[in-house]
This record gives sequence, C-alpha cells and structure tokens, in this order.
Amino acid sequence: MTDVTERLAELRELGLHRRTRMVSGPQGPRVVLDGRPVLLLCSNNYLGLADHPRVREAAADAAMRWGVGAGASRLVSGTMTIHRRLEERLAAFEGSEAALLFGSGYLANVGVVSALAGAGSVVFSDELNHASIVDGCRLARADTFVYRHGDVEHLAWGLRNASGRSARLVVTDSVFSMDGDVAPLAEIVELARRHRVRVVVDEAHGTGCVGPGGRGAVHEAGVEDEIDVVIGTLGKALGSYGAYAACDHAMAQLLLNTARPFVYSTAPPPPAVAGALAALELVESEPQRVDRLRANAAALREGLRREGFDVSGSTTQIVPIVVGDPRQAMRMCELAIEDGVFAQAIRPPTVPEGTSRLRLAVMASHRRDELRAAARTLARAALRAGFRPAAAVPAVAAGDGLGRPFDAAAHVAVAAGMDRARDRGAQEGRAHDRSEHDRAGHDRGAHHGGAHDGGAHHGGAHDGGGDGTARAGRARPFDAETDIPRAA
Repeated sequence: MTDVTERLAELRELGLHRRTRMVSGPQGPRVVLDGRPVLLLCSNNYLGLADHPRVREAAADAAMRWGVGAGASRLVSGTMTIHRRLEERLAAFEGSEAALLFGSGYLANVGVVSALAGAGSVVFSDELNHASIVDGCRLARADTFVYRHGDVEHLAWGLRNASGRSARLVVTDSVFSMDGDVAPLAEIVELARRHRVRVVVDEAHGTGCVGPGGRGAVHEAGVEDEIDVVIGTLGKALGSYGAYAACDHAMAQLLLNTARPFVYSTAPPPPAVAGALAALELVESEPQRVDRLRANAAALREGLRREGFDVSGSTTQIVPIVVGDPRQAMRMCELAIEDGVFAQAIRPPTVPEGTSRLRLAVMASHRRDELRAAARTLARAALRAGFRPAAAVPAVAAGDGLGRPFDAAAHVAVAAGMDRARDRGAQEGRAHDRSEHDRAGHDRGAHHGGAHDGGAHHGGAHDGGGDGTARAGRARPFDAETDIPRAA
C-alpha cells in the first residue's frame, strides 16, 4: 500500500475516517440527507437566512448586475461598489470606523493575526481557539502563549511574565464553536488595558446570535470600544459566504496593506456580498429572529436535560453532547439519522482526545416542538449506542485539566523555560522545524468555516473548532515549536 492508503486505513481503524454527506435542497431546518428526510441540527445557518427569499433574490440580482466573480484581488481590480456598500453597513452594525471584507473567516483570522504579530512578538491564545487563529500564529512566526480555556488568571500570569516583550496580542473566539460557551471578554479587556496589549476577538459564532440585536458577545459585554479588531463571518448567521474585520480607519489601512490573504486573494464574489448585505438588513429590521434563536436554544437544552444529558456548559445556540469515544459518537450519530435527526459527530483532531461529541446547532427556523422531539430521539440513539445520557459531561469540563484553577506556583518553572526558549532561538537563528511541530499533534488541520467533522460530520467533513491535541502544551508558553494553540 502507498503511504496515502496506509494513512486512510489507520484513520478507519481509529474511528476517525471522514466522508461527506449529500444534502439535497437549501440549508433549512429540514433537509434530505443521502435520500433520507431529517431534521438538520448541525448547520451554522443560525438565523435561517441562507434560503430566505430576500437573500436569494439579492444574490441573483447581483449576479446579473456585477457578474458571478470579482475577477481579481481588491488591490488590483477586484473592489466593486457592492463591496464598499457592505463594508459601510458592517461598520455601522459593529459601531466601528471601518470594516474590511475577506474571502472567508479562516482567511480573516489568518490575515489579521499574522499582520499584527511577527517574529519576536507574543500572541496569547485561548487553548480552544479556532484552527484559523492557530494558523495565523504560525504564519506570523510569533511566540504563542496558550492559556487555559477561559482562565483569566492563567492569561494574567502569562502577560506578567511577558513584560518587556514586543508587540503583544491577545486573541480569542467569543463563542467557542465546539463548546457553546462565551469568552470572559470584560476580564480579558481589563488585562489587556493594564498590560497595554491589543485584543482581537473572533465573533464567527457570535455575530447575529448573541448580544443586543445580534451584534455579538463583544457588545453583550459592553467592550466594543476596547477591542482593536472584531472579526465576523458572513457564512453563518448571515447565511452567505465571506468575513470581515471591524476596526478603526488606521487599522483597516494596515490590514489592507499587510494582511496576506486580503492582498493575494480574489475579492469575494458579488452575489455572496449582496446576499450578506440583504441578510444584514433583515437582522437589523427583524431582531425577533435573534430572540427566536435564543428561545430555541433554551428549549433544546431543556429537552436534553429532561432526557438526562448534562449540557450546562453551553449558553448559546451551540449545544454539545460529549460522548467520549469516537466510534460511540459515530454510532449515536448514525442511529439518530435513522430516526430522522442529523446531529453530526465531532471527533479528534477537531476536539481533544476522549471528548468526541455530537455538536448540536440550533436555528431560529426550527420549531420548539421538533427540538424537544429531537432531544428524545437523541436519548434513544444514545442508549442504543451503549451510552447513558447521564454519563455526558459539560463540554468545557471534558478536557483534562479544564476544570482546575490556574496555580501559578505549579508553573513557576515556565518563566525560566521562556528564557531558555529565547536563548535557543537566538542560537538557532530562530529557524523553525515546522514538521516537528506538526508531528507533535498541534496541526489542527481542519477547520474554521463551518461546523462539520465530516465523516459523519466531523465524522465526515469537519467544523473547525480548535485543535484539541494542542492542550498538552498549555503549560509551556512562548515556544513556537511546541505551543502553537489548538485550532477551530
């Protein structure tokens, strides 16, 4: 066998092989999956706008007016009227001076992080951050301090020990795509202000879903004037494709000139941009959609609790059921599909070893009665797969060490390790063997755009979440070889 077939055989043996599934029709609350009608519980079309008549009509009209493609990079000939119009509306929506469009959420995170950090600088990254943030750190060649998930004490410790280092940056997801919890943004901003560090927040799963009028977790925390760059996506709640960075005018100019994915990529296609603009108008004119999404998420969580699942870690439209074993999670997914519910199984490397799960994603277009019925279906599937609902644990507590508070005394040796890492970097000319890093298991490889682990979701394609395997390195800050954060 070739190395390719051997690798595929290994993935099948581990229960980690993925495949795509065929969905017929638009991304609505119900779809036809591989010829079988199912309730869709794994799409990021949170507000149900991907197939809204006004959004579809706007995209079709734009294709007739501007054509299907933009033809070139924005800096060559790709900037069109529709791009500027959407950027102005996004800036107004976010309450920022400017907004800059990117081709995808992945490209936006890679571009922003690598533009604001570089060799010799330090990026502070939550261990459950998306893969695109991880890859932004790699492209920047910055030293990366991976702090424990949502642990501001660990972050504070890292910031104190990095005093005197150049160009420091804190970057975090707002809503974590595989866990459904929200970053402690107010505390992060306070630390950043104290240590004079920039803050970048990825609102991929927050825009349109949380905060006043769906403006995101940054607005919900009341820190919108304290964030240097807010990254939002057009491909989830806004039902289209693409992303944006909201910031002040000077930052927008810096990104326009230095963010490589912006400089070297063809501009987003006019139909997708026009569709996103129509969706944004709907979010602003019909705020009840956001309220309905929240009510539906609460209904699903309550239904799952009644069936014995512990979903206390989620506070948003993302509700994970942590199973543990990847094969068992896949079996549960398949059995649920047989009963008419498609809830994708998410497996490593998208989530940490031992935390394979079903990631449930609620839409505003779901009915509450069908969500309650889905909870009952999932409970039956769990029992048939040999998993007791009561055995589920909150996603944020499922990883080793996530529940323990940070103990500075236990990590004092890390500061010395930082100095050794810097000395080693100087001696080696800061040359990095990236292949060694990837072999360490931190290459998240999948991710950001949607939520799908493929095979059976993640079991089939994969949503990007963070790179679960990177947690092993969270106690070793400032070593780019071993501490690049998890992806997703």
